[in-house]
Amino acid sequence: MPTSPDESESPPASNSPGPELPDPWDVRGGVRLDGGMERTSFRPKTVALFTGLFALGAAFILFQVIVTPIALISQIGLGNLQNLAADPSDLLATYTRELIVSNSAGQIFGLAIPAMLFARLHASRISGFLRLRGTDWGLLGWSVGGLIVLQPLVQWLAELNRMLPVPDSLRALDQSQIELIMEVLRSDLGLAFTVAMLAVVPGICEELLFRGYAQRQFERALGVSGGILLSGVLFGMYHLRLSQLLPLSVLGIYLAYLTWRTGSLLPAIVVHFLNNAVSVGVGRYMEASPSYSAASLQELSVPWYLAMLALVFFAGVLYVLHRRGGELRTAHAEHWRDA
Repeated sequence: MPTSPDESESPPASNSPGPELPDPWDVRGGVRLDGGMERTSFRPKTVALFTGLFALGAAFILFQVIVTPIALISQIGLGNLQNLAADPSDLLATYTRELIVSNSAGQIFGLAIPAMLFARLHASRISGFLRLRGTDWGLLGWSVGGLIVLQPLVQWLAELNRMLPVPDSLRALDQSQIELIMEVLRSDLGLAFTVAMLAVVPGICEELLFRGYAQRQFERALGVSGGILLSGVLFGMYHLRLSQLLPLSVLGIYLAYLTWRTGSLLPAIVVHFLNNAVSVGVGRYMEASPSYSAASLQELSVPWYLAMLALVFFAGVLYVLHRRGGELRTAHAEHWRDA
């Protein structure tokens, strides 16, 4: 992974006036930066870093503090919410559907839409800025393969993460999120509804914010590697689950790498969706089985040597992705230069 954008792979300058964000995957060879935030007197890298961090903070507040509570109150009423506030377990059991719908509404109006609005502050063509474009099918297949071989390592990291000390207040917050997921898995909401709420919505909304907007800004400020690492670690922290910080950060870094290497947000969306959808499917199966429990997945132990073997296979997948992605990226750059 390079520490800064590879100038040899940069696209030719566009004929359009104004500053341009180099992007060899773009149909125009780059994204014109014609938004209001690009006309400040501050250094572009400083603006990019600040706006990336500010967008994550503002989206977090919109999602967790404003939109989700309002969506919940609109469904169950303020009085019922106050009556159940003293016993959150009753709220989870009584209004499971309303809670999960509110969470999804929060992600749509608190994460996805703000990400697009923030992108508009930098470029009128937000699809190019957010890398909303198709990708090579081979790259997409290898991206999914990387997720598969990464699973033992992720599970081993989760086990390692559980050994780290966590404050009681944060542990309680983490447990409340787990209980909500368990209630959803045990409910009769239906598999399609559950997958839509826990896999489709997060897969699109979180990727638009983290890999679409924030990562693009962090790459502009810190270079490719810095942008990938920062957006990945912040993704892990964003979920407020310190017991899953390591595995979520690794997953976030992988999703960020896919977005940069493929030049598209699509692989990250697909991999994110599949990761959540498989978890939902396996969780519902285990909850329905008298011999298992979805909670036992949290305690699954993976031998260190199996995790290391997974790391070797994952490195192989990354090698293929990096090489193939680089070849396609160069071909794209040459195509738009000759067009």
